[in-house]
Amino acid sequence: MKAVTWHGKRDVRVDEVADPAIKEPNDAIIKVTSTAICGSDLHLYELFGPFMDEGDILGHEPMGIVEEVGPEVTHIKPGDRVVIPFNISCGHCHTCDQQLYAQCETTQVRDQGKGAALFGYTKLYGQVPGGQAEYLRVPQAQFGPIKVPEGPPDERFVFLSDVLPTAWQAVAFADVPEGGSVAVIGLGPIGQMSARIARHLGHRVIGVDGVKERLEMARRHGIETVDASEVDNVPAQILDLTGGRGADSVIDAVGMEAHGSPMAKAAQAMTGFLPDKLAAPLMSAAGVDRLSALYTAFDAVRRGGTVSISGVYAGMSDPMPMLKLFDKGITLRMGQAHVKRWIDDLMPLVTDDADPLGVMDLTTHTLPLDQAPQAYEMFQKKRDGAIKILLSPGRGPSS
Repeated sequence: MKAVTWHGKRDVRVDEVADPAIKEPNDAIIKVTSTAICGSDLHLYELFGPFMDEGDILGHEPMGIVEEVGPEVTHIKPGDRVVIPFNISCGHCHTCDQQLYAQCETTQVRDQGKGAALFGYTKLYGQVPGGQAEYLRVPQAQFGPIKVPEGPPDERFVFLSDVLPTAWQAVAFADVPEGGSVAVIGLGPIGQMSARIARHLGHRVIGVDGVKERLEMARRHGIETVDASEVDNVPAQILDLTGGRGADSVIDAVGMEAHGSPMAKAAQAMTGFLPDKLAAPLMSAAGVDRLSALYTAFDAVRRGGTVSISGVYAGMSDPMPMLKLFDKGITLRMGQAHVKRWIDDLMPLVTDDADPLGVMDLTTHTLPLDQAPQAYEMFQKKRDGAIKILLSPGRGPSS
């Protein structure tokens, strides 16, 4: 089969690799019909080489058709249309019983000190072959796959794999009071959907970004916006928009890719010149993130407010402004999305023909799998208005 594979920094290729096969009685094999490129995939493209091996298959946002199931898989069958959550969870361990599926004790990557295994995401999270491929082996398929109806296009459902549950959790964790306000820092896919979900739930939403196309997309869905490329002080602007108090809640949907942190950017770049055996322990023990988005969140939230972090961070020695956090009484909530926890909330919205969350207005480009290298470069450089890119095995390009 064809699959998108990692070969080094900014070097992804489409290779011929062995077809996956059932290995365990609770496995399934799906034929992938759509698979997305996530902002987290850009971390592998740019930074996480020390935790990758050449030939690793990328991707964690797939959906498709069930081809084969093991004998312990009974809730899906060949021919069913399914979405695959990005985290691999068993559904019956201690943490899964608490709906903390991203911390599943059955699939925790204990030798790395990490939570549940993830598809297509480094040795840190189990080095499980990912979903940017023609076929995917799905472990723990007795629980994970989400069956979706036939008929509507993949774009209606594929974001249940990551984007929509991550955005729903970001809003839930933000604990916005009734009639309150939430600022969303970063209007990439997670930020776009967080803003729309918060507005759908009746909150006032202020979206912040510096990319024209992202701001325009947010405005189409009734979101107030702050153009970070034209404002010297984003927190001051948010305070001004909220009567000097600050937003009740702030969602950081950017993470470690934030602009405006030259020293941390330099520290990240330096690890790229080290051999993997030296870079990996350095990143694991003393990694430093670019924290400007997070600092913006701390400054923009009101006293006693909540900051919800959905953007991915990886630093181990990040400097935190503890005096400010303590003095303002800020609550922090964060973590990988517990995908299956939020599906019952989301499914009625994505199956509604009225499309209340605008899921059909998120994909900006659909490309065949063969064009994955160009798609990664386009997404990383934010070219051609790229906000969300889908890869479709066997389907031609469109935009």
